[in-house]
Amino acid sequence: MNDDSGLFAAAGLNGLFSIFVTLGCVLVAWIILQDVNFDKIVRQSRGPKARVLQLLLAIALGRTVAGFILDYWNWVGTLKWLFRQ
Repeated sequence: MNDDSGLFAAAGLNGLFSIFVTLGCVLVAWIILQDVNFDKIVRQSRGPKARVLQLLLAIALGRTVAGFILDYWNWVGTLKWLFRQ
């Protein structure tokens, strides 16, 4: 039987890296959205509905940015196969 523990460890680290990048991007989006004035969208700009809207926007924006970063990281990682002989 093959020893696939290194492959599983690499997959696990890749998953952990993806989680941290995604959560970090959502956190950055949340911090940025704190300065946005939601008065035109909701009646109480600091009420619970506005906070839920901010959270959903932060998740959507953060996930989109994290997807780009993780795709770019993957593309850079596969460039080595272009120059390997």
